[in-house]
Amino acid sequence: MEIAMIGLGRMGANMAERLLRGGHTVIGYDPDRGAVDRLVQKGGRAAATLTDAAARLKAPRTLWMMVPSGPAVDETVQSLLPCLAEGDVLVDGGNSFYKETLRRAETAAARGVRYVDCGTSGGIWGLDEGYSLMVGGDPEAVERLRPLLETLAPAKDRGWGRVGPTGSGHFVKMVHNGIEYGLMQAYAEGFSILEHKRAFGLDLRQVAEIWRSGSVVRSWLLDLISAAFSKNPTLAGVAPYVEDTGEGRWTVSEAVALDVPAPVITLALQARLRSRERDSFADRLLAVTRNEFGGHAVRREE
Repeated sequence: MEIAMIGLGRMGANMAERLLRGGHTVIGYDPDRGAVDRLVQKGGRAAATLTDAAARLKAPRTLWMMVPSGPAVDETVQSLLPCLAEGDVLVDGGNSFYKETLRRAETAAARGVRYVDCGTSGGIWGLDEGYSLMVGGDPEAVERLRPLLETLAPAKDRGWGRVGPTGSGHFVKMVHNGIEYGLMQAYAEGFSILEHKRAFGLDLRQVAEIWRSGSVVRSWLLDLISAAFSKNPTLAGVAPYVEDTGEGRWTVSEAVALDVPAPVITLALQARLRSRERDSFADRLLAVTRNEFGGHAVRREE
């Protein structure tokens, strides 16, 4: 099958390479010419512009965007739509907010273009292991993507599926990432407790390795934790600063809107925000307040 891959960052480049390995034709475009050249070296074809990417495809066309969520997606969609025609399919495989996806789908539909959202999980391992693909869109459009989805997934019948209409793919991926926040936070807190029990001299990588087999807490995340400890047992040089890319915030917001309690995901998000405040005014105020009502000592900065 022939496809244009728009956005050749690490994830997009790996997905394009997996498609090439599966025998598909991939035409790639990225503002970074070096990324396009690397795709060509792996057997892909180059497009000089977004317009060129669309022009090189035979109708009906399939274009797959792997673009950072937000304005960049809008800019890409606005640039592509004038080049597309009725029956073409435009896929957003990034982490877009589902309400923005619904808006973009309406704009695309006005031109007869089918907009498909594909929540994509797999990270840097997807190239060899395959990707988890949560797809939202018109059934006929998704069916047309089947050869691509079966190639990108771990197996033809595993790891992918149409979960509902347009917007549902990104909604499911949003909640997926919210769950990921909670799982990661639980592991982090558990290993922190182990690390602080200095009297036992625990080997955290050994513990992770034990848990990886037979334990009810075994998971791919635990596999990655074990690998991290093998590279850096004490996590030396790693700053205690954790980013969030939006999905956790969106999940918490949706939980509130739907009156669904989600304390674990919410607290995991708060923990990430807390990690960024190196000089916490709130903590200073807590210390002063304890001193005011109980005379508790206040530590002074050196």
